[in-house]
Amino acid sequence: MSVLTRDEAQTRAQLLDVHRYTIELDLTRGDETFDSRTVIQFSAHTAGDTFVELKPAVLRNVTLDGQPLDPEALAENRLALTGLTPGEHELRIEADMHYSRTGEGMHRFTDPTDGETYVYTQLFMEDVQRVFAAFDQPDLKAAFALTVTAPEGWTVLGNGNAEHHGAGRWTLAPTPLISTYLVAVAAGPWHSVRTEHRGLPFGIHCRRSLAPYMNIDADEILDITRACYDRYHEKFEEPYPFDSYDQAFVPEFNAGAMENPGLVTFRDEFIYRSAVTDTERQTRAMVISHEMAHMWFGDLVTLQWWDDIWLNESFAEYMGYQTLTEATRFADTWTDFAVARKGWGYDADQRPSTHPVAPDPDAVPDTASAMLNFDGISYAKGASALRQLVAWLGEKDFLAGINTHFARHKFANATLADFIDNLASATDRDVHAWAERWLRTTGVDTLTPRPVESDGYWHLTVDQDGNRPHRIAIGAYDHDLVDGQNLVLRERFEIDVPQGESVTVRPGRRPALVILNDGDLTYAKVRLDDESEERVLRTLSGVPDPLTRAVVWNCLRDMVRDGELEPAAYLATAGAHLPHETDLAIVQGVLGFAATQITDRYLDATGRPAALATLTSICRDLIRRTEDGNAPGLRLTAVRHFIDAATRPEAIHDWLTSGSIPGGPELDPELRWRILRRLAVLGATDETAIAAELDRDPSATGQEGAARCRAALPDAATKAAAWARMFEDDTLSNYLFTATAQGFWQPEQADLVRPYITRYYRDATATADRRGPAIAEAAGRYAFPAFAVDPESLRLGEDFVRDNEMIPALRRKLVDQLDDLRRALAVRGL
Repeated sequence: MSVLTRDEAQTRAQLLDVHRYTIELDLTRGDETFDSRTVIQFSAHTAGDTFVELKPAVLRNVTLDGQPLDPEALAENRLALTGLTPGEHELRIEADMHYSRTGEGMHRFTDPTDGETYVYTQLFMEDVQRVFAAFDQPDLKAAFALTVTAPEGWTVLGNGNAEHHGAGRWTLAPTPLISTYLVAVAAGPWHSVRTEHRGLPFGIHCRRSLAPYMNIDADEILDITRACYDRYHEKFEEPYPFDSYDQAFVPEFNAGAMENPGLVTFRDEFIYRSAVTDTERQTRAMVISHEMAHMWFGDLVTLQWWDDIWLNESFAEYMGYQTLTEATRFADTWTDFAVARKGWGYDADQRPSTHPVAPDPDAVPDTASAMLNFDGISYAKGASALRQLVAWLGEKDFLAGINTHFARHKFANATLADFIDNLASATDRDVHAWAERWLRTTGVDTLTPRPVESDGYWHLTVDQDGNRPHRIAIGAYDHDLVDGQNLVLRERFEIDVPQGESVTVRPGRRPALVILNDGDLTYAKVRLDDESEERVLRTLSGVPDPLTRAVVWNCLRDMVRDGELEPAAYLATAGAHLPHETDLAIVQGVLGFAATQITDRYLDATGRPAALATLTSICRDLIRRTEDGNAPGLRLTAVRHFIDAATRPEAIHDWLTSGSIPGGPELDPELRWRILRRLAVLGATDETAIAAELDRDPSATGQEGAARCRAALPDAATKAAAWARMFEDDTLSNYLFTATAQGFWQPEQADLVRPYITRYYRDATATADRRGPAIAEAAGRYAFPAFAVDPESLRLGEDFVRDNEMIPALRRKLVDQLDDLRRALAVRGL
């Protein structure tokens, strides 16, 4: 398929104004295709030629200004429109379109629990062409009027208020000017909870089989929605720009959520069937807040081309966390950001595939390359940069610039230059210079303290390895005189570290512990001086503020990745301090890094058993500590990680057979599938047990759990069958492909699966070519043989990537995976 280039988009935007789309979708034509009829009213500024995009199963009929065009003229996904004259035009297209099973275009899902079917659109980047014909680029905004015919008993949701006319026919209120990728439809027998807030209709929707679970959380979801809505109206002068606000939790969704105006779609794992921690609830709340921020930044004002995707995502990421902190009970969201998101940005920024937060337009020449920028840089690094900007600029001036941006570009498009000019209009500071240093550069700066005793005073110099200015806080801590195990904050003061320079401060007598970037205001790796490092390894749990502890844990994490701290030392620190940790985000983050990176990758086969023993010991301590029931989230986290690290099947098999964990939590479906998967890895269960569990839980989540367990069985025949399902049979949905991949590679089964390493690159490339970017992403992320940390695996991957063509989505994932493998080898000293 042809991808749209930036040059083509600019040429088409100069030629056309697009006014209105009138779209009719008929969803009653069967399981494989639906009917799509589109009328596009547009005008041409001059005489010229252009094209419209469409990816049909069958293109039945096309007319331009009443004159028929040859459907056979469709070349790949483009239909040429030649000989346009200046003035108004009308294009009519009728086509049969394929339903998707990969979360792209119009995704169709049948719920195994009750047999009900649901469809929804995900039209991001270039997938609108899978649903209706369009001039598919973000700066050709138009009004959209949709009519949908659906089976009786279904409800249709869309960008505007929906009206049912009987016989399954629905109309959606016409939208204001929006981009093609933001059009949304979701149809099915939804379970809905509706309300109204400040005169605006609100609704939340999910599959009927999830209704009991959504009902439990409906008040929480709607309370978060209302609180964020109110807070954004305090921050933003422009009112919410659409006529309703629906949130649909949809099945097999590839992203966390999508900011369709008036109809945000979320992955329906956010409707919890099993127990979750409060940190997980906070994550759901943050996504709600993030997506609502997009209603202004992304939907009201939209990027002109995909090089500015960070303007959407970085802004929504920053505002999502900040607004949640200000408006809801989740007051410590920046701790979770530090632990769960910031490392994502640091890691991405140190790989060969790194790019600036705001890449040069020439670096994003087409839509295929643009898709690669949805990563830790555009989200976590960009949000960190904005947080640093607010610390440097001040929130008052920042919001004044933002409101100027909205006022100047509402219902239109804007660029980085527009954004920076609007910020600059609100301050005397040199925002343009700041943007060049922060948004146009790559890499992670490192800040290192250098203490010196001189003239009876203690001097501290902050050295910088990097090229950005930083405004940071420095925390000076002393031992608590009453309790020598804890630390107390003596002083926290802010300083500016100039671009590429060192700066010296003189706080007085030597504190027990010095922490740079206390409060996590900037984006930089930090280090500890020798005395502080020795002390923090002994007293980390005594640091009083959780965000400060998160900064220190990130420091230790980065030191392990950079080969400056032994993995065993990190595990020992976790063993000493996690049993006393009170912040759930920190516990989850540290255990996650210890399990997936240190235990599974940074330690070899001889060191892995001791690491697993350390993890189970930490979890036992946390389980004992939470026996009184006062910290259910902490206990649930400990139980999950205990299961994942278990090496003796009997330790967890008894929980499964008895149906309970002594002292709780309840053995719900998520925990049962988690135990069964670990038993499968250890060779302590079989297909009969998996089938019985699936009978017990036949839901979509149960189907995924069974797929993971079957792929994890240590048997040559089951491994071969799992491989065939992933790479030879193209019927697996995106979620079942991912679940199978998650089960396949296991460090405990290295000898059994080693022959598949040489097959992986060829088979993944062929599958990505056939099935497209979503499956390519899953194949590169989940099906990669990450357990195989050895020079031969690295050489094999590097040779294949160098010598073979593949679609960009897979190439990017493989480049990143191979760099992570290279780093793991370096940590091991190989």
